[in-house]
Amino acid sequence: MNIHIVQHNIYTNNPEKNLEWILQELDTQESKDALLTVFPACTLCGYPLHGSIAYTDIQKRAQSVLQELIAHSEHRAFLIGMPLQIQDKGLCNAIVFVQNNAIRGIVTKKYLNPDEQKYFVRGEGVQMIQYQEQEIAIGFYEDLKELSKSHMEQPDMIICCGNNIFDYNKPYSIRYRMRKIVETLNASLVFSNRIGGEASFLYAGGSMALNAAGNVLCQFPYFEEHSQTVDLQLLTAIEHDEKPEAVELVHKGLLMGIRDYFAKNGLQRAVIGLSGGIDSALVCALAVEALGPDNVHGILMPSQYSTDHSVQDAVDLAQNCGIKYDIVPIADIFNQLKASLKPVFGDRPEDVTEENMQARIRGTIVMAYANKFGALMLNTSNKSEAAMGYGTLYGDCNGALAVIGDLYKSEVYQLSEYINRNGIIIPQNTIDKAPSAELRPGQKDSDSLPEYAILDEILNLHIEEERSYDEIVEEGYDPDMVAMVIRKVRINEWKRRQCPAPIKVSPMTFGIDRRVPIS
Repeated sequence: MNIHIVQHNIYTNNPEKNLEWILQELDTQESKDALLTVFPACTLCGYPLHGSIAYTDIQKRAQSVLQELIAHSEHRAFLIGMPLQIQDKGLCNAIVFVQNNAIRGIVTKKYLNPDEQKYFVRGEGVQMIQYQEQEIAIGFYEDLKELSKSHMEQPDMIICCGNNIFDYNKPYSIRYRMRKIVETLNASLVFSNRIGGEASFLYAGGSMALNAAGNVLCQFPYFEEHSQTVDLQLLTAIEHDEKPEAVELVHKGLLMGIRDYFAKNGLQRAVIGLSGGIDSALVCALAVEALGPDNVHGILMPSQYSTDHSVQDAVDLAQNCGIKYDIVPIADIFNQLKASLKPVFGDRPEDVTEENMQARIRGTIVMAYANKFGALMLNTSNKSEAAMGYGTLYGDCNGALAVIGDLYKSEVYQLSEYINRNGIIIPQNTIDKAPSAELRPGQKDSDSLPEYAILDEILNLHIEEERSYDEIVEEGYDPDMVAMVIRKVRINEWKRRQCPAPIKVSPMTFGIDRRVPIS
């Protein structure tokens, strides 16, 4: 049985825009020749819809687009995902089976995540539909657990319509789960998953097909649009079954996240404050690769505490990336601000207040450029800093999108090395030198934080693995350090709530997956 699988970038809240590429795909010869074309879940309206799905206009627009697709389905069959009002039930997240100008079946999602439960009613889950003398089990990825229950019929084929939010573990876990389903049911399987960036969320694709013996018949590339027809009766697996490393997937994902954030919001230009440090260097390199050097601008803002090599590292980075930049020294502004506050502060000694003043001056300068030239400021904070509250609100925490906000500092180094795999883009001195905010003479991050290699291990145990103080100490870490780290994570939730949304690449992202009380 020939199945045409479609993996595409979907536009959220824009069924008319999605209709354009859906019709183009259905008009391809490959789709026409296939017995069935499979689109991902939520194809018509995108995901996540959040509160917008509560408005009847988007539901009506989706229904109108569905009717146009039905009219286009003579001698054709396809599966399409959309929000659908079901009579006597309510609004469901649905997969609609369209054939020969009519709806032949509707599958509604049963296992809803907490956000979906606010807007969708619980559906029926996986449905068995007979088509072309085949018993086909059709369902959402989250509902496939139903197939292992005793009351389910034995399918000849399984079709899974996915809309899976990416993290660096997800592609491997999806693949493992699909193999286990095929192994358990001895049935061929098709998995269609979307790609694209949607604010904080990434969708990786990686659609696939397996025959009943568990052989991989096709594996779609990650973070790329792709469609392909596959014969599920083939016996031999593909020859080159590539399994990319996590750092490669994160790299591709962040590029797509930046690119789609700008494109889908009608934006073009980015501005970044370049400190000479590794975080801003990595964000700059990613932005240039995603948007092009003509659309990225750097601003260097040295103070009296900035070292010559930091300024030179930032200049070298800008030249390596081919971007234009401006140098705006902040020493005079900082001194004027201190003088203005002298009557208020009196003879109190300088402390973190003056450090934060410098960060906020820099944040104001970059935001001023963004306003004046119609650019978007990209935030350069990493996950280690966010966890520990090591950042200044309304200063270096400024920005519309936290590009590396879900990467620990050690992962920042790893991705920077990957960026340089084919030649130096991020200056080697930027990678090699000790991290510093350069807000006071001789300052280093290690003055305020544990060494990142140790800190990130503790943070990963506490945040990703959700380990308690006692459990982490049992792993051999210093009790006082563990207590300090956990305390810092806890007391800085209020600050993270006010920071820009990070692009999610980890299984436990601040504000998206990890939600804890402020007090």
